[in-house]
Amino acid sequence: MKVKKYLWGIIFGIILTSYTAYILLDTFVIERIYTTSPVKNSQFEALNDTINLDKGEIKTSDYSYKDENISINLTEHRQNDTTIYVADVILSDASLLKTAFAKDSYGKNITEKTSKMAANNNAILAINGDYYGTQEKGYVLRNGALYRDTVNKNKEDLVIYPDGSFEIISEKEISAEVLVQNNASQVFSFGPALVINGSINIDEDTEVGKSMASNPRTAIGIIDNLHYVFIVSDGRTQESEGLSLYELAEFMQSLGIKTAYNLDGGGSSTMYFNGKIINNPTTNGKKISERSVSDIVYIGY
Repeated sequence: MKVKKYLWGIIFGIILTSYTAYILLDTFVIERIYTTSPVKNSQFEALNDTINLDKGEIKTSDYSYKDENISINLTEHRQNDTTIYVADVILSDASLLKTAFAKDSYGKNITEKTSKMAANNNAILAINGDYYGTQEKGYVLRNGALYRDTVNKNKEDLVIYPDGSFEIISEKEISAEVLVQNNASQVFSFGPALVINGSINIDEDTEVGKSMASNPRTAIGIIDNLHYVFIVSDGRTQESEGLSLYELAEFMQSLGIKTAYNLDGGGSSTMYFNGKIINNPTTNGKKISERSVSDIVYIGY
């Protein structure tokens, strides 16, 4: 009897361990491409089908890019013992502000490095997005197509419209279907909103979950019509401490940004420009390397 109980104990332990391992793999490792057709904004597709932009003469340097429709200037700042990279972007048309999924697929645990996604999409400038794949809830609407409409009541989202304008919304107050009807081009569900109407929208204690106060950060903002700012800060190293959300909001406000929104940070924070990684991505500060993420925001044709 003792031998049988012992064997049953071993068998039960093996089953439990195997099940736990499967759950962990399914949650964090196993790739699942979702084949459900997204709800598409037909007006968005019609508008973009009619756009044919000529680049004209292209002028580039290590810190700038300019053609007939896109102007990008990179600057490096030092504030709060942190290195901050700022890309000032002026566009002739909002269709040049785009997003892309890792491996060109929407799904679970589908990830790639920001630089690889950027190169695959011929991006001139790119930053990591909201890493939708780490969340079970929260709207996912990209390039006029709605992929996920599950509400996260604690989220305030950034909505980008076909004219390039920004709006901050609360998921508990407006449905994803209404956003499609309103012709939203992109919706990011991460946050929080840092600046609204030129005023800081958070207090000094605001943080993402249980994150540390000083971190690498990624954010996007708008100054005026078709005038954007992409920001990434280094952090978690001796050379660059990192920013709190409030410090990030203060910095963005100082640039004259009217609406600023926090995207996924930490080890995800990456800026890519003209084929190179501009910042120093790190998860733990011990190694400088990119984290693979679900999606990017980029400028390109």
